[in-house]
Amino acid sequence: MIQQTFKHITDIELLKKFQTDQNKEWLGILLQRYTMLLLGVCMKYLKNEEEAKDAVQQIFLKALSELEKYQVDYPKSWLYKIACNYCLMKLRDQKTYLSIDNETILAETIEQDNTSTIEKEINLNLLEAAIEELNKEQKTCITLFYLQKKSYQQISSITGLSLLQVKSSIQNGKRNLKILMEKKQSF
Repeated sequence: MIQQTFKHITDIELLKKFQTDQNKEWLGILLQRYTMLLLGVCMKYLKNEEEAKDAVQQIFLKALSELEKYQVDYPKSWLYKIACNYCLMKLRDQKTYLSIDNETILAETIEQDNTSTIEKEINLNLLEAAIEELNKEQKTCITLFYLQKKSYQQISSITGLSLLQVKSSIQNGKRNLKILMEKKQSF
């Protein structure tokens, strides 16, 4: 459990404290906050609890070394991306090729399909994380319009916003999502 005395400190503040005094306890507190998220991601990909726990430890080690070198603005999505990449590399390392040529080609085709599916899933998860970072109005309007297929009029009725505010929130939300996604994909 995160100690009560540190709950009020944001992720960014923890990173700044680490950058100031190089005390790894600040990173420990930060990483502890996301242990369950990382374990869930690893379980999703590796489908084995022991492998997932080992992977989380490796992700922590990688995060510690990377945080000493790089500036991170969005710790949660950055850690999520490290976890996804680590699991994908682990799965890639575990692939086996069959000895017969036709079966090898079939195995590679299946692997490409799986990689494409995993990449789509990663992008959807990044999009989900980016939506969470929008302001309240943009998040609500984007969710209602794109995910729940509501019209501008329905969104206006639900939120109490004018039609112009709804349209503006959706347009600004789309622009901000694009910016956030580009940042997240650059990690």
